[in-house]
Amino acid sequence: MAGSVSRRLPYHVADTIKGWIVDRQLMPGDRLPGEAELMASLNVSKGTIRESTRVLEAQGLVQTRTGPGGGVFVCQMSEAKATTLLSHYFYFQDISIRDIYQIRQALEPELAASLAGRVGTEDLARLRESLHSYAETAPDLEAERQQHLDSLRFHEMLAELAGGNPLLSFIIRFTVQILSDLTVYRRLYEPGDHRIGPAGCQYHARIIDAIEQGDAERARELMREHMRSAQAVMNDNEAQVRRGFLAG
Repeated sequence: MAGSVSRRLPYHVADTIKGWIVDRQLMPGDRLPGEAELMASLNVSKGTIRESTRVLEAQGLVQTRTGPGGGVFVCQMSEAKATTLLSHYFYFQDISIRDIYQIRQALEPELAASLAGRVGTEDLARLRESLHSYAETAPDLEAERQQHLDSLRFHEMLAELAGGNPLLSFIIRFTVQILSDLTVYRRLYEPGDHRIGPAGCQYHARIIDAIEQGDAERARELMREHMRSAQAVMNDNEAQVRRGFLAG
């Protein structure tokens, strides 16, 4: 029991330090107190402080710098690291297309509505430019795969424009990333329905129009229809891939 408590202690101390960072409103780049001060204030050994620091580093919350002016500094976790950590959590979960689209159908129509009349000219042009890569029928499976990914990238671009709600933006981008990974890992593009790209492109173009016109309800309804249509296609592709696997 004592060994178990000692192994947990660095994690408890790490949580205490995180609370200390929040209470003092430290920002990325701010330096934490030195080891001696932390040892005295937390009443723990140097080894525990160092293990706790490693825990916080693994969580992406602090960074250790050596040399003159070195120490332990608060840092902001990158989105890439946050996505990687969450992806590891879901790695052994049996995530389905239905699970993903349950989230997408709940959030993406509201995202589209929230952007209506609020996207600048340059961003609208960038969104329209992105449609070109999947506007035409895919000639082969490799092009089909890339069209899947390019069309999903459109949704990430919309989420990036939701600057007023970083949580909504992150959840949508993370969900789209999981779907992108499933598309590749499970080869869900292989049934070869080459109409997927152009069909998605048409929805995307109409959604951009509604956003540009400031028509929130139209943008919401178009995205809702798009999500239902896309889920039906992905469900069918997943079923075909599964049947092909079983037959093989």
